[in-house]
Amino acid sequence: MMSSALENIVVVGNGIAGLTAADSLRAGGFDGELTIVGAESRPAYSRPALSKALLRSGPDLALHELPPPDHGATELLGRAATGLDPERRVLSLDDGSELGYDGLVIASGSRARRLGSAPDEFVLRTLDDAVALRARIASRPDLVVVGGGPLGMEVASGALEAGCRVTLVTNEPPMERHLGTHLGATITAAAVARGLDLIVTRDARIVERDGRSVVALPDGSLIEGDLLLTAVGDIPNTEWLAGSGLPSCGPLAVDSRGRLRPDIVAAGDVAAVPTASGPVRSPIWHSAIEQARVAAAALLLGDEAPELRAHPYFWTEQFDLDLRVAGRTPLAGEPEFVDGDDPAGPALLRWRHADGTATAVSVNYRIPIPRLRRLCEAAAAA
Repeated sequence: MMSSALENIVVVGNGIAGLTAADSLRAGGFDGELTIVGAESRPAYSRPALSKALLRSGPDLALHELPPPDHGATELLGRAATGLDPERRVLSLDDGSELGYDGLVIASGSRARRLGSAPDEFVLRTLDDAVALRARIASRPDLVVVGGGPLGMEVASGALEAGCRVTLVTNEPPMERHLGTHLGATITAAAVARGLDLIVTRDARIVERDGRSVVALPDGSLIEGDLLLTAVGDIPNTEWLAGSGLPSCGPLAVDSRGRLRPDIVAAGDVAAVPTASGPVRSPIWHSAIEQARVAAAALLLGDEAPELRAHPYFWTEQFDLDLRVAGRTPLAGEPEFVDGDDPAGPALLRWRHADGTATAVSVNYRIPIPRLRRLCEAAAAA
C-alpha cells in the first residue's frame, strides 16, 4: 500500500537513474508534486551512446537522445544540489534557493576521475565531452588513451575507425578485470589487428612537458600525441552532502531496497548496494535502471517493496566486436560454446559457476536479453 504521507518528492539527478525513478514513482501511483534537479542543462540522454555510436563517423548527432519523459515532473535543469538538511527535509540549490520534500531520491551520479589537472586532459563523461571529442577526432589527431576498461577501449575503437592513430596505455591487459582473461584476450587481439598500439605497464603518470600533458612511463620514456584522453574510472558525486549526516566522500551504502533512511533513497552511480562481500557500486546503465525502480518502490511502499535482485547485464561495442553479457563477471577459465566455434564470433558462449549459476555471452550474435538469460537459467537447472 502506498504511503499516504508523500505529497512532494524531489529527485536529485537527471540521468537514467533519476529518470527511471521519476517514471517508476508515477507508475507506482504517486500523483503528488514531483521535482527533478539536474546539474546539466540538457534533458536526460543515453550515456552509453557517447562512447559508442556518437563517436563513429557519420552525420547523426542524435543517437544519444531518449524519448521525451512522461512523468510530468517539474524539471530544474542546470541547477545543482549543494546541501541537504535531512531533519528539516530541505534541499539547498546552487542558486541559493531551497526545496522541501517528503521523499528524496539521490541519483546525483558521478564524474570522471582525472590523472592530472591541466585543461588539455580530455575525459568522456557528459554529452558536451562527447561533442568536443568528436570534433577533435574529426581532424584525425594522434590520440593517446589511458585506461583499458570499456570506456577507454570504446573511445580507442571509435577513434581508429575515424582514421586516427591510437596508442592505449593500461596497467593491465584490456578488459581483463571486467570480463576475464578469455574475453579480454579476444578483444585485445581484435584491437591490435585493427591497428591499436597497446602499452601494458604499471605506474604510468600524467606529467606536463613544454606546456602539454603527456604520459610518463616507469622507464622514463614519454608517450605523446596530439590529444590525450584518460578513462580511469569515476568518482561519486556526494560532496554536496557534507554536513547532512550522510556520507559525503565516496558512494552511499544503501540497504536491499535502496534506502538510506525511510524518506531518502539512492540509486545509480552514486549508490553501493549490499552483496555477500559488502556494499558494491555497479556504475553501468542497466544496474542504474534496476536500482532506481527498487528505490522508487521503497519510497512508496517501505518494507512491502521488493528487494533488489540484480540481473547483471553488460554490453560493449569495440573493434568490430559486439559483446552482450548476461550474468556476473569477470569470467574465469574457458567457455562452453553453445553456438559457433570462433571466439571472435558469431558465437554464443556460456560459463558455469561453482554456485550453480551461469553467465551467457553473445559475440557478434544479435540475441535478445531474455534469451541470454534463459541460457543462464538452463545451465543452473541442469
